[in-house]
Amino acid sequence: MRDRPSVPPTYVDATRLWVDSRPRAFVQRRGEAAILRRLGGEVTGGTVLELGTGRRGTGLRLAVDVFGADRAEGIDRHPASVSASRAALADLGGRVDVREGDATALPAAEASYDAVFAYHVLHHAEAWRDVVREAARVLRPGGRFFSCEMTARFVDSRLLRAVAFHPADADRPTPSGLAAACQEAGLTVAAQENRLAGCWTALVATRT
Repeated sequence: MRDRPSVPPTYVDATRLWVDSRPRAFVQRRGEAAILRRLGGEVTGGTVLELGTGRRGTGLRLAVDVFGADRAEGIDRHPASVSASRAALADLGGRVDVREGDATALPAAEASYDAVFAYHVLHHAEAWRDVVREAARVLRPGGRFFSCEMTARFVDSRLLRAVAFHPADADRPTPSGLAAACQEAGLTVAAQENRLAGCWTALVATRT
């Protein structure tokens, strides 16, 4: 096993207050989704999967409204988030479905989706490389993995750790580490953009 440094302590976990907030949904729509679409294009008429829907289901709505997906499916490991997301997306009818599930063991067959979306999911996972491998597995040839991530530089900082709990193994994605994980999973990195001195990265990778 690799030696991993310890991380600063968490005093108050306010993660949920931000993840399911209106400001977070605004940033996701106006900033992150726009960047991902510029880097990787639309998924017009496709069937897509989002990992970690949260309670608002913003990523699923964006898959339909911004990326042009015909059907968007989502998984979340928290039953309360699944129920809340379903209610929030009721107006989209049968175009959207949300289920409870584990991103490291997706309940889907190989080559099921035209795209997989992961908005700030990997840094919450204890085995984030397994999440990338599962995303690659369920993508059809030519399918795209769209990811936005806060990287280790920010997630493991004293400031964020003090108010937001994340796995304590200090194995969070870095821009180069995420690209390498995609390549190891059989994906080809089509585009990547880093911002905030490497604290944030957006990546689109394609299954060949």
